[in-house]
Amino acid sequence: MNIESIEVEKLVLDPSNVRKHDQKNLEAIKGSLLKYGQQKPIVVDKKNIVLAGNGTLEAARSLGWKSINIIRSELVGNDATGYSLADNRTTDLSVWDHEALGKTLQALYEDDYAITDIGFDICDFLLADESLDEKDSKEKEKKYILEIEFPDEQSMKDEFEVISKQGLIVRIK
Repeated sequence: MNIESIEVEKLVLDPSNVRKHDQKNLEAIKGSLLKYGQQKPIVVDKKNIVLAGNGTLEAARSLGWKSINIIRSELVGNDATGYSLADNRTTDLSVWDHEALGKTLQALYEDDYAITDIGFDICDFLLADESLDEKDSKEKEKKYILEIEFPDEQSMKDEFEVISKQGLIVRIK
């Protein structure tokens, strides 16, 4: 495999790409590119059509990048299409370890790491594994729950800051 650098204007987004990138997704990709640079090349065919990395190319273009790293695939026809689908689908089939994700995101957040730059928000690290609830209830004699409704997301985030600094457990449903 040879990695080469190519001008972004020479690349073509796959016109038959079935994966769509909404604004939140593109912002997360842009945040990652800005923070870490391009850590893996996108995959293109002989005609410079992107097989894997359409979102990365879109984000790079919106950031004003002039060039990007690619790998050229020899796949053609149904094999190229199948690879493109597999590249997206295999990610869909993976699952998050919510307990580990929550701990990792919370640690990053507490170190003032901008988790929003990589596509997460404050609510994401509050995901609780059901098994934690079972452990907590066995370890504690009583548990008191307060449910609060907020008029908007920003109000919820502001209040979360206050509550979490007091060492209280916060779960968003």
